[in-house]
Amino acid sequence: MATRGFTGKPPSEAHSDRIPPGQHLVENFPVLTAGPTPRVSLADWSFTLKIGPRPVKRWTWTEFEALAQTKMTRDIHCVTKWSKLNTPWAGVLIDDLLAEAGLEPPTAFILAHSYDGYSTNVPVADLTGGRAMIATRYEGSALPTDHGGPARLLVPHLYFWKSAKWVNALQFTEREVAGFWELRGYHLHADPWREQRYSDD
Repeated sequence: MATRGFTGKPPSEAHSDRIPPGQHLVENFPVLTAGPTPRVSLADWSFTLKIGPRPVKRWTWTEFEALAQTKMTRDIHCVTKWSKLNTPWAGVLIDDLLAEAGLEPPTAFILAHSYDGYSTNVPVADLTGGRAMIATRYEGSALPTDHGGPARLLVPHLYFWKSAKWVNALQFTEREVAGFWELRGYHLHADPWREQRYSDD
């Protein structure tokens, strides 16, 4: 479970403009989960786009791997107050998923769902315009299970709980629907530069 207790070294002068307020720089990649780690075989894995309860496009792993792949190197920031710089990812941009599905966003909100029952809400504006992807690789290799493999949502400009591990669906919703941590007092938007950790921030 995520806690407030993680610490690291303070940002150096060279990186101070890349570390949001209240964050500490780490060199490792801490593993945090809300529950047990699911084990999903590639043969059983699928990813679905939904409008409300209605599926509109589904991909198997083989089909997903055939989509246009993009590399992205970004700084990431966890609500437990660590930040990691220059993390290298690869996967499928949300823009490319929507284009492949022939879908214009029908609402302004998305709820991401995962194999372990986790969910998190993200505005569509934070997912499009090259800002987010479904990541399947980290540091040039298959995404490790502990970090969300086979695939996770990557929304690097928001606190990292928005980057749902083991993601299997994005669901368009008519209104903003709180996810797992948001229902437990975390902020609906989660901008690290505004220190939006908790609902009253």
